[in-house]
Amino acid sequence: MLRQTMRLGVDLGGTKIEVAVLNDSGAFLFRQRLPTPQGDYRGTIETMATLIETAESQLGRVDSIGIGTPGTTSPRTGLIKNANSVVLNDQPLRADIEARLNRPVVMANDANCLALSEAQGGAAAGAGSVFGAILGTGVGGALVVRGQLHVGRNAIAGEWGHNPLPWPMPEEYPGPMCWCGLPGCIEQWLSGPAFAREFQTVTGQARSTVEIVAMAVAGNVAAESAISRYTDRLARALAHLINIFDPEVIVLGGGLSNVTRLYTEVPRRWDNYVFSDPITTRLVAPEFGDSSGVRGAAMLL
Repeated sequence: MLRQTMRLGVDLGGTKIEVAVLNDSGAFLFRQRLPTPQGDYRGTIETMATLIETAESQLGRVDSIGIGTPGTTSPRTGLIKNANSVVLNDQPLRADIEARLNRPVVMANDANCLALSEAQGGAAAGAGSVFGAILGTGVGGALVVRGQLHVGRNAIAGEWGHNPLPWPMPEEYPGPMCWCGLPGCIEQWLSGPAFAREFQTVTGQARSTVEIVAMAVAGNVAAESAISRYTDRLARALAHLINIFDPEVIVLGGGLSNVTRLYTEVPRRWDNYVFSDPITTRLVAPEFGDSSGVRGAAMLL
């Protein structure tokens, strides 16, 4: 009997690190999460290594390791750049984890992993062009064309989160200062922390994203108003993307992808901004939920 291939994926997030192992048919053989050590680069490497070693202690040696990270690896320097988890920036993450494990790994942006997962057997299966949009601790994006990732000359294809919010209202200009050094980035309007921060600014109440959504469902006027503003900003940001890339499918990831009303309300609103007659681009939820990123990481080769 032939041994099945086992592919291990790591989803290195801002708040958690998840490891999963998939078999030949894409079924999960192992899944485990640990909190991400905040502001601790060496601790982050050690947590990833511990999870990988735990998986292999139960299943045996895996055939490949793929890691999805915030930001991307610079083709010029080999160092991480553009990560909202800023402790990773300017670090040789791939080289360091390979040295810790004494074996090669494949590494890609976490949004790339989401888009690849959903384009290959997920909610965007069969689509010729897919945009994956992360709405989580940060805002990232990725392009898949004919089933293949389009990474770009500078390894930044799809980085819509660090463009300015399009068609800003007077009260939205110039916008909050972003960690990247520029004001008004989409990430500063559409990430989970940004959504919660604006709600606190408007209402004086410190609430998590999950709490604000629940308050809106219960009829809270301030929470409903916050989600309405968020929906319109997301519609504008995605309309800008459609005007440039014109994908068949846009799939959302990250914590805010769980807000189900986005999938009906955002397409209704982006009609006001897309330079076209009726738009047939589909906005969909990830079929593999918050494990889509780790699944895509396991699929990296």
